[in-house]
Amino acid sequence: MNTIRAVLFDLDGTLLDTVPDLVYALNRLRTENNLPEMPLAEIKPIVSLGSRAMVKQALGINETDSRFNTLREHFLALYDNHLADSTRFFPDIEKVLEHLDENGLPWGIVTNKMTRHTLALLKALRFDHRPGCIICGDSLPTYKPDPEPIRYACELLKQTPDHCLYVGDAATDVMASKAAGARSLVALYGYIHAHEDPFSWHADGYIQNPMEIIDWLSKF
Repeated sequence: MNTIRAVLFDLDGTLLDTVPDLVYALNRLRTENNLPEMPLAEIKPIVSLGSRAMVKQALGINETDSRFNTLREHFLALYDNHLADSTRFFPDIEKVLEHLDENGLPWGIVTNKMTRHTLALLKALRFDHRPGCIICGDSLPTYKPDPEPIRYACELLKQTPDHCLYVGDAATDVMASKAAGARSLVALYGYIHAHEDPFSWHADGYIQNPMEIIDWLSKF
């Protein structure tokens, strides 16, 4: 019996391929600080961890550094100006969302991306009106892997977590899902580092293509 009554998605690396624009902004930050550009393969796995992790790894500094907040804000400003230059939906994602809409399954977004970037990006893609809820990294006092954003999203969609499925591409996504009491799918097509073993996260399922989400809906 199908017990899933709502679906929640991570944004970067799950719904949208945002890496090209984030790589551009991060490498601009590096060159301005007299550092060589980082290859896409090195940046891709940290995108789902948010801007703090990206700045720390790109510049080799931590949050106790007196320059950290200024550098992070500058990175975000660089991204502001290019956030939708090359970003696109992953193949077949729009078909999955159409399937959910046609079958009356509400869906939403739970991301660690800041509200200003999330809404601007969705608006640029003419997509801001579609999700039933949008929970960002600064919407609540906590963010993933804390379970509260997923719990709150379930509440907004008028469903309990045990009837919700969360799809993401990071260990923090699975941790948040489990703690919230929701089911979890890992998007193996997302931003997972080659050295990571996503199967060690013990999610409820794993998908190579977004269309597999539809198949999983009938398995829970």
